[in-house]
Amino acid sequence: MLIDDIGYNHRHEKDFVIDRPDGTADWLLLIIKSPAVYRYDSKEVRMPANVLIIYTPGAPQYYRADCLEYFDDWMHFRPTDEDVALIEQLGITLNVPLQLTESENISSIVRNMCYEHYSSNIGRTEVSDLYFRILLYKIREKLNPDRDPSRIPENAYSERLMWIRDSIYRWPSRDYTVDDMAKDLSLSRSRFQHLYSETFGTSVTKDIISSRLNKASELLITTDMPVKDIALMIGYGHNTSYFVKLFGSVYGISPGQYRKNHSGESAG
Repeated sequence: MLIDDIGYNHRHEKDFVIDRPDGTADWLLLIIKSPAVYRYDSKEVRMPANVLIIYTPGAPQYYRADCLEYFDDWMHFRPTDEDVALIEQLGITLNVPLQLTESENISSIVRNMCYEHYSSNIGRTEVSDLYFRILLYKIREKLNPDRDPSRIPENAYSERLMWIRDSIYRWPSRDYTVDDMAKDLSLSRSRFQHLYSETFGTSVTKDIISSRLNKASELLITTDMPVKDIALMIGYGHNTSYFVKLFGSVYGISPGQYRKNHSGESAG
């Protein structure tokens, strides 16, 4: 197996789209880690995060972000006859979006392959080839047989809400607004807030605050960053006084006192 090009955890804006009616000259493996829309079997299908596609040369390629930010791993490659035989043996369907139970495990393999490909390591080609075979076996392990793309509902709000909540806790510093999130799901503000609360048992505003303060408490324990820099890092701009007040209302003490009380934890 030879890698032509490879990328790990690439981020695109919500207007991202790939439309290649004639495909590519090589094979393309995608691990799409955000909700997306695919053109499959002459129709567009919306699927939640964690989807695998392996396109063969010349196969039409169409996929786009589903109103939200788009994240993927990708690899343009040229398999050997033995590689193609292994793909067939493992029952991995080609040119079709396949739902994975999760993508973190196989994404970590792509990360390692990416490192080897761009390194100057002796034997990097052979190592990448071994990683590729491991990747195929792990893909088979993570395929979800119960998620036929033709049966994914068009309005799978629960899946998309889960992605939004995951994003809130993964990137707490972003400037989240209820109006923007509602618009991304083509919902009214009130309908979005109702669905979010109904799904998670808390409001989106409380989750945004919780994610930021969780990150702040982590930084207070593990770093020596000034409180004003932590406030800036978690999305409160230069409004340090508001951050201190908010932190105190939740934790019952100031950020400085919290750091003092946990001063020995980072070393452990």
